[in-house]
Amino acid sequence: MDKEVQKKTEQGKIVRKKTTQKAVQKTAPKTVQKTAAGKKAVTGKKTAKKSAGGKKMSDAKKKKKARRILISIRLGLVLLAVFFAVLTVIKLVKPSLLAKDYFEVDSEKVDDSMPAIDVELLTVNPYSRPGTKTEKIAGIVMHYTANPGATAMANRNYFEGLKDTHTTKSSSNFIVGLDGEIIQCVPTWEMAYASNERNIDTVSIECCHPDESGVFFPETYQSMVKLCAWLCLKFDLNEKDIIRHYDVTEKICPKYFVEDEKAWENFRKDVKKAMKKAG
Repeated sequence: MDKEVQKKTEQGKIVRKKTTQKAVQKTAPKTVQKTAAGKKAVTGKKTAKKSAGGKKMSDAKKKKKARRILISIRLGLVLLAVFFAVLTVIKLVKPSLLAKDYFEVDSEKVDDSMPAIDVELLTVNPYSRPGTKTEKIAGIVMHYTANPGATAMANRNYFEGLKDTHTTKSSSNFIVGLDGEIIQCVPTWEMAYASNERNIDTVSIECCHPDESGVFFPETYQSMVKLCAWLCLKFDLNEKDIIRHYDVTEKICPKYFVEDEKAWENFRKDVKKAMKKAG
């Protein structure tokens, strides 16, 4: 009897143990699954937060980059506007700065200040009118004929005759006569044989005088002033761009302006006044 009770008791323990083990086995996977799911949920939230944060940073960078590009474009437009404004000012104030080759100012002021000129162009020839194109005009060179009492036309005809005599190479763009007449012998866009190495970028003016002193008649002087003022306006020059043949080669020419520096300074001042009056 006792043995049977003991046997049943032991069997009951075994059944309970197996039941407990089965319960543990069934419960454990669920707990693990729940834990794993919890971890996945937490990780998902963190990833979502990181993604949201990264997107915000990315958007901020894009906005910053767009802002920089916009600033660069605006700055570029401002610099471009300034550049064109400077070009416009230069064109109005000193247009010759933008020119590399032969250049003339085209304006009513230039046209209105032009003195009466008798155009008597020389025949193209190797001795007085070679037909060589000038560069941008950078100066005006004053001469005297060194031929006392000779008229402007007489000097012009002398230059013309060199094509036949071949005695020398000599000429001038303009000649101002004893009575103030002005004759043009060579176009300003062509080189004349007058000022040595400065022939290529200057306009030359021969001036007639009555005697050996080289002093000019008042009529001649006034025409010299008017002609120089017009040429300065025409080529965007000033009175300081007017020089003597002497300043190129140290030849005593024009005699009066070399021997009397004060007279030369006054001549330039008179040209400056004539330019202002024209403007």
